[in-house]
Amino acid sequence: MKPSRKHQSARTLGIIGGLGSLAGGDLFLKLLKSAPVLADQGRYHLLFEQHPFQDLSLPLCADANMTSRKLYVFQACQGYADSEADAVLVPCFVSQTFIEELKAELDIPVVDLMAALKQQLAEVAEPGARLGVLASDYVRAAGLFEQHFGADFELVYPSPASQAALMEAVYGPAGIKAGHFDGVALERLHQACLDLNNQGAHLLLPGMTEISLVVADLHRRGLRCIDVNQVYADYATSSESARATLPFKLGIVGGVGPAATVDFMAKVVKNTKASRDQEHIKMVVEQNPQIPDRTANLLRQETDPTVAMYATCKRLECEGAKAIAIPCNTAHAYVERIQGHLQIPIINMLTETIAFIQQAYGTSRQVGLLATSGTLQSRVYHAAAERAGLDLMVPDEPAQALVMRSIYGTHGVKAGYTSGQCKDDLLMAAAHLVQRGATVLILGCTELPLMLAQADDFLIGTTRVALVDPTDVLARRCVALAQAG
Repeated sequence: MKPSRKHQSARTLGIIGGLGSLAGGDLFLKLLKSAPVLADQGRYHLLFEQHPFQDLSLPLCADANMTSRKLYVFQACQGYADSEADAVLVPCFVSQTFIEELKAELDIPVVDLMAALKQQLAEVAEPGARLGVLASDYVRAAGLFEQHFGADFELVYPSPASQAALMEAVYGPAGIKAGHFDGVALERLHQACLDLNNQGAHLLLPGMTEISLVVADLHRRGLRCIDVNQVYADYATSSESARATLPFKLGIVGGVGPAATVDFMAKVVKNTKASRDQEHIKMVVEQNPQIPDRTANLLRQETDPTVAMYATCKRLECEGAKAIAIPCNTAHAYVERIQGHLQIPIINMLTETIAFIQQAYGTSRQVGLLATSGTLQSRVYHAAAERAGLDLMVPDEPAQALVMRSIYGTHGVKAGYTSGQCKDDLLMAAAHLVQRGATVLILGCTELPLMLAQADDFLIGTTRVALVDPTDVLARRCVALAQAG
């Protein structure tokens, strides 16, 4: 489990060093020397980890396989997420070609290197200017720079001979990546830069972070070359745009009960407008049927489920959930105890249900509540209804016994039955409330909608009533939150 969060104003940045220790170290130094960090050293926490990438020596040819690099970067980023860093820097242009694939699965923002360069180019280059790109064969073939800058600038690359010399200058045995910052490596790099100048490029844009290690030498030779590591460091410490927003992920406390959890997830899917798989909501579920029975605790003081519920919620929080749904009405008797110890909200199914009734049916209709005896005793629904100006009607003792049998009985819904005696028991209890004047009935146990579906005009006897399914209300609310980002 993660440690508690640090002070809100602190900002921790993690740097992946294993893709090139010298370039990563250069970025780390430039972060340390950046004005915001020097001005407020107590605020910025910088983490640098170098776990060598086992395929580091593989040539970055145009058709190189990136699978091992992708998995390495993902694991390194997720390691920083587990350390509660606020964001991670990936000083590797090859990794930028697949970084969007990783962002969709990561629980930590990645500071956008290409966005940093775009911001810098807006300050130092005129639109339509010719830029000379110094990149590996793989990055060139992937079209990374065309994707990000092709619409605004004219891009040129070294000739084939100069490109080969550039690859040797950076990645060869006597290259910059191996620690050779002068001599043949620097001369080969210089010749590639001159090739670009001869093509009319007066600003050089490196697509290799190692070039930052010798950029001062290039400047002394009269070449205009961007120091990409410096740009990246400045962007990470001063730009609010570096605080990327992670995609919405819904955390679900499952297993309370198991079938109701599946029903809830199905309703989230059903209520999501999507034309393809990728447009649905990301959900992380802990199906934990071992959470002690809520009703047994409320009625008979059996095992308290608070710790088990809290532990499940914390694990969902650690998995990157932005909000938590608990598809169990009775469990909401414990939400107030737990919420103050979480950093993400639990979407309260009960208050959402009452708000739905208030909006859909007003406050003049008599509302009946079909729920476990634990939910009734906790009065969590009553409290929410009173705040909204609604009066709740509950079954008398014999009718409530029918509700409990429909849920917990030998042939009840928790035993896997959805028709027969359990449904008949529920309908008799519902008829009891309707005879007393209820025209809106809350299916206030998440297993009850497995027997009766939500409806505006459900016929009980000769009376048409509205059945309200809190599971569906909760699902719709979760979808709305996800769509709001």
